[in-house]
Amino acid sequence: MTQDSYSRREFLGVTAAAATGSVAARTIFLNSDPSADALRTFAPSDTLRFGIVGVGMEGSGLLSTAINLPGVQCAAAADLYDGRHTLAREIVRPDLPVTRRYRELLDNKDIDCIVAAVPDHWHRQVVIDSVNAGKDIYCEKPMSHTAADGVAMVDAAKKSGRIVQIGSQRVSSQVCAKAKEIIAQGLLGDMMLVEGWLGRNDPTGAWQYPPPFDLSPQNLDWDTWQGDVRPKRPFDPILFARWRCWKEYGTGVAGDLLVHLVSGMMYMLGLNEPPTRAAAVGGIRHWKDGRNMPDVHAVVYDYSGLPVYMRLNLACEMPETYRIQGSRGLLEVTGSSVSFTPQLGIDTYPSYYTGSFPRAMREEYLRRWHAENDEKLAKLPAQESVTYRMADFDDLAPHLRTFFDAVRSRKPVTEDVVFGHNAALACHMANESYFKKTSVTWDPLAQVIRT
Repeated sequence: MTQDSYSRREFLGVTAAAATGSVAARTIFLNSDPSADALRTFAPSDTLRFGIVGVGMEGSGLLSTAINLPGVQCAAAADLYDGRHTLAREIVRPDLPVTRRYRELLDNKDIDCIVAAVPDHWHRQVVIDSVNAGKDIYCEKPMSHTAADGVAMVDAAKKSGRIVQIGSQRVSSQVCAKAKEIIAQGLLGDMMLVEGWLGRNDPTGAWQYPPPFDLSPQNLDWDTWQGDVRPKRPFDPILFARWRCWKEYGTGVAGDLLVHLVSGMMYMLGLNEPPTRAAAVGGIRHWKDGRNMPDVHAVVYDYSGLPVYMRLNLACEMPETYRIQGSRGLLEVTGSSVSFTPQLGIDTYPSYYTGSFPRAMREEYLRRWHAENDEKLAKLPAQESVTYRMADFDDLAPHLRTFFDAVRSRKPVTEDVVFGHNAALACHMANESYFKKTSVTWDPLAQVIRT
């Protein structure tokens, strides 16, 4: 190396004195759920009686949580499998009315609202039937099985005036609420890019659920369970337990996991629109068990110019995480924490490009740069990275509580039928792009996905 030549590293070394100090860090612990449910009381006239449709894995959890909320009672349960009638009575009370026909709950004038946790291909019918019967409904995510289903559900809900809340609980997470607050304050500057990911690595996480031992055509209405799916399939306990693996009944990792990432992102960023474009790749790389939905799925979205990259994996454990990147900082969100690391977005040392200048010119540049910047940099406030942590918070209870409170008050919910539809559309676009092997767009006028 000659006397007049500089490497980038050496140039940064001799000019580092102009840079500000390192970023300090602190941690703030968020309180648990601030609502005092245990102290709330309701008059008998304000007690809500709900009927539950579907008492499977998710439905049984919804049922157990809902009946422990003040002023809420379960009046009846519907499921096509008789074993879940037994389960519902074990959760609620031995004499709970049960039926295979959910429309009996809709006809029951003593039932104020419906909580539904059924396979994706039944969401449209249950929601439309419920709102047309004058019942408000909480429906599990994703809201719809197809884009066309979602359009019909939005139309029915708007015409009926009933409350529809979708069950992606991130909009009721205190962690996401803190992230939303930080973003709304403009601390990130210009929004540049959003990343999100979630992964599992076990058979149960990949939906290889064990079917009930006693399942048979005698205790399960198999024909009704299949709905309008054609061709009809012979009785198969595997299909019943693992329906998420098949596009005829479910929406795969997009509808099970991606919808959480998308709805959480929409809530934090204050978005309520579908992506304008999506391009996805993936495949069945590990769980080669007969499924036709991918076990790894990655998608890039265009949200009116904002790039969003989401990825799901059923054979590699990855805690649910977002990285929201702005021109003034980085926001990382997990299930229990929010970390904001500020960035100045300015030069804090002379440009290393001038290492390519002749010595005299470089020295003159350095003299001018320090004269113009050293005093300003010295006056900059210390940069501080802040992490907000929360322990042992369950967002299901507050999400259900929001629904029941809205049924009483008629106030709108955050995750209403339009929000749920827009979040589900992102999932349908991801699946459509995967199966068509091309990018897709959303046509808002025709309300269809186009390739």
